[in-house]
Amino acid sequence: MGRNLPAGYREISAPARALRDGIALHSQGRLREAAHRYKFALAADERNYEALYRLGLIRLQQARYGIALDLFRRAFKSEPRSAEARHHLAVALSGLKRHEEAIGHYRAALAIKPDYAEAHNNLGHSLQMLGRNEEAVDRYREALASKPDYAEARNNLGVVLQTLGRPAEALAHYEAALALRPHYIEALKNLGNALAALNRHLEAVGYFERLLTLRPDDGQARVALGNAFLKLDRAEDGIAHFRKALALDAGDAAARNGLGAALHMLGRSEEAIAQHRQVLAERPNDVEAHSKLGDALLALGRLQEANAAMERAVNLSPRKAGFYWNLANSKRFAADDPHLAAMQDLAQQAASLDAEEQIDLHFALGKALGDTGEHERSFAHVLQGNALMRRRVAYDEERALTRFERMRRVFTAALMSDKRGVGDPSGVPVFIIGLPRSGTTLIEQILASHPQVFGAGELRDMAALAEHISAADGGVPEAVPAMSDERLRRLGTDYLQRTCRLAPDAVRIVDKMPGNFLLAGLIHLALPNARIIHACRDLRDTAFSCFSLLFTRGHVYSYDLAELGRYCRGYRALMAHWHTVMPGNILDVRYEDVVGDLEGQARRIVAHCGLPWDDRCLNFQQTPRSIRTASAAQVRQPIYRSSIGRWRRHAAALQPLLRELAVP
Repeated sequence: MGRNLPAGYREISAPARALRDGIALHSQGRLREAAHRYKFALAADERNYEALYRLGLIRLQQARYGIALDLFRRAFKSEPRSAEARHHLAVALSGLKRHEEAIGHYRAALAIKPDYAEAHNNLGHSLQMLGRNEEAVDRYREALASKPDYAEARNNLGVVLQTLGRPAEALAHYEAALALRPHYIEALKNLGNALAALNRHLEAVGYFERLLTLRPDDGQARVALGNAFLKLDRAEDGIAHFRKALALDAGDAAARNGLGAALHMLGRSEEAIAQHRQVLAERPNDVEAHSKLGDALLALGRLQEANAAMERAVNLSPRKAGFYWNLANSKRFAADDPHLAAMQDLAQQAASLDAEEQIDLHFALGKALGDTGEHERSFAHVLQGNALMRRRVAYDEERALTRFERMRRVFTAALMSDKRGVGDPSGVPVFIIGLPRSGTTLIEQILASHPQVFGAGELRDMAALAEHISAADGGVPEAVPAMSDERLRRLGTDYLQRTCRLAPDAVRIVDKMPGNFLLAGLIHLALPNARIIHACRDLRDTAFSCFSLLFTRGHVYSYDLAELGRYCRGYRALMAHWHTVMPGNILDVRYEDVVGDLEGQARRIVAHCGLPWDDRCLNFQQTPRSIRTASAAQVRQPIYRSSIGRWRRHAAALQPLLRELAVP
């Protein structure tokens, strides 16, 4: 045996010394050298527990799980009462994705050592991998009871709570993990994701940016940050991070799909299609690429291609409810549609889906069953989807309703008169305001069919400029009375610079962000010659349509009937106020009137915008352009009446809404 000894070893003490040196080398991360020493000790005694166990740990670190499994089995035979050997044997099985077997060994380790925090934690992981999430929660809590400063268990408990649709609870555990370990990369990433799930995207951005200062080359974090920017309607910021992720890895499908989504958000849907097709050229079964490709095709009115892409996504991932929701928005369902049957089958297994998937499924079934005329069952799913969604969103109702009151209090007739005409004099902007689902997309499509008009979609530019005032001057509306004429004019000019680059030659540019109804007074002061069109619709139909829709972002007031009713009531009062202090400056266009007299209302809209009449405005459904709202498929059809009075079928269930609206 002496011929194989490292230099300086004596034969009698060599195995013991090799083991000691192996432990020292192992602690320094010199795994290859440590493994050599452990093997030397095992050559002298193949049942040497310490050498078997420690060599097994190295193989785990190297993800050589099969070899590690054999070593821990041998170690366990040498020391049957070793909870550590039994535990790490289970870890090796987990690495091989043999979680059922692993669970038995974790439990055996805990029978030997009940307060073994790491075994509780890893048992939780295997249970989680098998979808046994509630049991996993109990294991992580046991780990923390034994070891309160166990950052990994805190993080893992957060992950499983988030999977169970409890992101607010998850948040607390991620924060606790970071308090224990401030540079914990996974906890930073998970905290950002939890904040995003709670629609707290601005806070999520902060954590992803903090993570990237620690690990600039983390492509996943770049993509997560890009997606958070998309939720904030900051598509250009998102593009920057998706491109950085692609610079790190040109084959990063998530980054390329994110880039496509950002381009689509900017109205560059053809470019978006090219990005998703590039992903599919390399990964034909990339389900996200098919789904996002469908979104972009739908926006361009290529309905058959869009439907095929979305069906492909569903067929590739039949348990991903979000793809059914996308499909539901692209077509009308028939009673014998196989995808409707698949959704109903999936609903029988809803408990196995995470909360987000359950929400998507309920809204998709609500839409599909409504298409087939099963209105009672449809609304039952809508109610369930909204109840689940309401638990996931952070909505400060008092703040929202108080904002209506603040606008009315500050934007008085005297203020509007004193500052009349001081803003940028351009007549290019046209603002379509109102509530979502009130006909804003239809009005925009009529106008965008005019050759002198560019329909820009829902722009966040005015809201972003208003937020800047909020940060710098104490807030809108309170800061407005003290704003100089020059400041108001610059506000209007800044808005024009942002928007006119979208269509430099357009006579009119339409911004159809519905939520700009809150800022109508500020818009008029900053851009006194801008046209403002208020899309009106029976509030009962508008609210019911909002309640039936799962918004991709924002509109957090819409998931509870009473809250929705109070928000609609506040909106109604604010719009009445704008008409009082800005008489004659806002054109009300009722959806029901457009449906009843398309040409008459279209001529009225075009005239309000100071444009000559063009017959193409009557054939709006044929206008090729990108439409990025839930109405994208609907406005590709000729005018129809079936959406009028939809609320009546559900009048009894809508009583919380109707009471707040103070209508029968």
